[in-house]
Amino acid sequence: MTAAASPLAISARPVPDLVTEIPGPKARAAVALDEAWTSPSLPRAYPIVPVRGEGSTIEDVDGNLFLDFAAGIAVNSTGHAHPDVVEAIRRQAGELIHYSASDFYLPIYAELCRELARIAPIEGRARAYLGNSGAEVVEAAMKLARHATGRPYIVGFLGGFHGRTYGAVTLTASKAKYHAGFGPMLPGIFHAPYGHVADLRWFDEVLFDKLAPADEVAAVVVEPIQGEGGYLVPEDGFLEGLRELTRRHGILLIADEVQSGAGRTGRMWAVDHWGVKPDILLTAKGIASGMPVAGMIARADLLEAWAKGAHGSTYGGNPVACAAALATIRLLENGLTANAAVRGEQAMVGLRELMAHHPGVVVDVRGKGLMIGVEFGQPRSLKLKASWHTLESASKGLFCQLIAIPLFKEHRILTQVAGHGSHTVKLLPPLVLSDADCERIETAFDAVIAGSHRVPGAVWSLGKTLVDHALRARATA
Repeated sequence: MTAAASPLAISARPVPDLVTEIPGPKARAAVALDEAWTSPSLPRAYPIVPVRGEGSTIEDVDGNLFLDFAAGIAVNSTGHAHPDVVEAIRRQAGELIHYSASDFYLPIYAELCRELARIAPIEGRARAYLGNSGAEVVEAAMKLARHATGRPYIVGFLGGFHGRTYGAVTLTASKAKYHAGFGPMLPGIFHAPYGHVADLRWFDEVLFDKLAPADEVAAVVVEPIQGEGGYLVPEDGFLEGLRELTRRHGILLIADEVQSGAGRTGRMWAVDHWGVKPDILLTAKGIASGMPVAGMIARADLLEAWAKGAHGSTYGGNPVACAAALATIRLLENGLTANAAVRGEQAMVGLRELMAHHPGVVVDVRGKGLMIGVEFGQPRSLKLKASWHTLESASKGLFCQLIAIPLFKEHRILTQVAGHGSHTVKLLPPLVLSDADCERIETAFDAVIAGSHRVPGAVWSLGKTLVDHALRARATA
């Protein structure tokens, strides 16, 4: 399907800008095609059919423009179609699109591994392995940890998300639905409480005392800031304490920076906010601005512990994806990470004012840089409480859809809820975000939340529709 290209460049038009209803006629046709042929396991957030992007703007197949605060789920870090990334892709594609680095020597593969080792906060000499996705490098890290230590057990955290392949989904504990119907999960995985210094007592009081001796635990895998868990920022001292605990017992610390890394939090890596140096660091998503590449960066002695053939990938470290990653790293180091810090602070200051404007409805605004969560709670008025309970009884977290959908339909801003059943709307825009973009999201949030106070009203009419859909879905499940 070809794009319904607008006669003007995106940059020449106001943003957002609608030229059809949402979804438009071409979008409806595309959705129908999709629903006939693709896996129904794909959840889909909105009926949007993007065909072109520029900076922090997405254009759909009908020519409508949207402000993007989702970035392809934290992937389009340098914005859509950044000219430096596009040129790097074009140049490499004109020379060599693919040759497997598992069996042959690709200079650009080694060059990217060297760059990742350079920027990773790992003590001593580091080396890297390249895959295609976050889940792939999570699996690689689990294999490496068990092989290098000779120990069988691995610890994740309640609320953590690491992917949907078998090892990664076993490590995941954000939603029970990810395990439903797929058991048994892999053996040897435990889940610890997350985020508070006091939670670290669980290791000595529960895990090491009752479940598994410390000298049989290979690794602890942690998201420095939880994504699907609700964009949870740990208490100061938690990650530092975890690093000290793992070091004391000879346990590897694996930082899953698939979502939080690559400049998103205003530092190259989220662990940098706490000065923590893991043994293994995982990156994907934003590290290549949308091209499929992922990295496992580890202490050199760990990677040197496994033999040739112990792990590999036909496509991992594809030359075109490597070229995009190298261009992305240059852009991150030359201003975009710093912009994420500045714009993130600006956005959080403005969004936190909503807590005063809408007490009880907006209960928290948290995050680092441009990894921001806005959490909603039960309204205080009796009329709104009754409507909230109707939504929550139909499907947990449905109120957040009353925020995200009007942001999309009325304000043409793309956001997402932080996982099924969550009460948090997540904001993870491209790191090229502007001052004006921050003002737009603050104004739009304020308007949508104000609309939720009007019962009856348009927002709660949408709520009735969502409840009907949720109840029908439950009846047919």
